[in-house]
Amino acid sequence: MNLSSKNYFLRKQIETGLRLGVLTLGGFLTLAPLWILLVNAFKSHAAIVDNPLSVPANWDFQYIINAAEQLSFFKSIGYTFIITVISVSLIVLVSSMAAWIMVRKKSKTANVIFMAFVAAMLIPFQAIMYPLIQLFDGMGLKNMTGLIIMYGGFGLSMSVFLYHGFVKGVPLGVEEAAFIDGCNIFQMFFLIVMPLLQSITVTVIIINTMWIWNDYLLPFLVIGNAADKTLVLALYFARILAGQYGNPWQLIFPSVFITIIPIIVVFLFLQKYIVKGISAGAIKA
Repeated sequence: MNLSSKNYFLRKQIETGLRLGVLTLGGFLTLAPLWILLVNAFKSHAAIVDNPLSVPANWDFQYIINAAEQLSFFKSIGYTFIITVISVSLIVLVSSMAAWIMVRKKSKTANVIFMAFVAAMLIPFQAIMYPLIQLFDGMGLKNMTGLIIMYGGFGLSMSVFLYHGFVKGVPLGVEEAAFIDGCNIFQMFFLIVMPLLQSITVTVIIINTMWIWNDYLLPFLVIGNAADKTLVLALYFARILAGQYGNPWQLIFPSVFITIIPIIVVFLFLQKYIVKGISAGAIKA
């Protein structure tokens, strides 16, 4: 082996070591908050304040039970589940059909509409939240229905962008063959096109589900301290009620822990589709 070959292999080993080091550091920084949350969800307030990084001497599930009672966990998770499922279903249905029509239309109008969706991604919610809330209040929609409509609207821009890039990879010949076989436009979309968009659909579902499930600001503005609260909103008001005289860490940590468990489970089962869907949609866009 000559000198240049040795230098090449040495350089590759150094590069591999650096990549491994960066990935290890990134993994540590990502998992550290989850570790802190896990170990402190089973400890008393005094134990948490004394050493928040230590493993609990006794894994006491009573703190989890108390937190679930404070949050009205099953009622709140059911309310959150309904809002999330309906909102995400609305986003997937409207954004996929809109992106498909815009790609197949190939007109200036379709391009302008698509650019409008892309431009909407740059508008922060905080810039329009008060006029929007006033508008929905005037229409009597400061309730669960209005919240679902808002989520459906705000989730469209990025979802249309992802679908638009992915639809370009769907062969037009497949749709033409379905049309020749007698399919109408709805049969063509739901029976032919939609199954081919499976990976990007799962990506859109995961992204929007994580956002809607963990969102605090919009439910707070729309439904506030109503009897029926989302899980994150119930966590906020339970924290305010219990923390009038300090920070109730024995409630905060287990409450946050049980709040994020459902979305973590969904993410772990569907994570393989995220990178595939986003990269494919972005490259084809």
